Amino acid sequence: MKKTIASHLLKLGAVFLRPDQPFTWASGILSPIYCDNRLTLSAPEVRRDIEQAIADTVAAKYPECDVLMGTSTAGIAHAAIAAYILDKPMGYVRSGAKDHGRGNQIEGKLEPGQKVVVIEDLISTAGSAIEVVNVLREAGAEVLGIVSIFTYGMKKGIDRLAEANVENTSLCDLDTLVDVAVENGYIAAGDKVRLLTFRNNPSDQGWINAGK
Repeated sequence: MKKTIASHLLKLGAVFLRPDQPFTWASGILSPIYCDNRLTLSAPEVRRDIEQAIADTVAAKYPECDVLMGTSTAGIAHAAIAAYILDKPMGYVRSGAKDHGRGNQIEGKLEPGQKVVVIEDLISTAGSAIEVVNVLREAGAEVLGIVSIFTYGMKKGIDRLAEANVENTSLCDLDTLVDVAVENGYIAAGDKVRLLTFRNNPSDQGWINAGK
């Protein structure tokens, strides 16, 4: 599954690798990788494989799940489609409470004690996903885990998830993706070292010359 999803993400350009022309993050950090999993929604074949994989993962790991909750905004569509496949309720968690109406932060029906799986598109430092987990816990839900499409596997994200006592399962990860990228000629073999060096310490620009 991981290699199939990796091939889809690379072919679609949802994960774009550019070690010689790095992207600049909002923080100013140079990055050889850019991820936009929203593109998967526009490709029916890719979307079908991803949503089925999300549904299969939830069913296998969390058969007791009552509700799927998407992260806002990227996880909403994936949660909705996977919930349709599983015939389960879904909702989503806003990044903040509305400043009008009922002031909801959780959209959709959620009862205290219900078992929830969070659906996320990307895990990097895991900050946004953990915020969603905390909101759901405060509302009385039992969060079983997170299912995401892709993870960088950054140490900061792994440590944060462990600290929050929540498990993440990703359909694909950076290690698998760079292997598939080398096999299919998206990047040179030496670029694999550069990408993994970046992942292991994003704030250190030593990855730029690593593996050359």
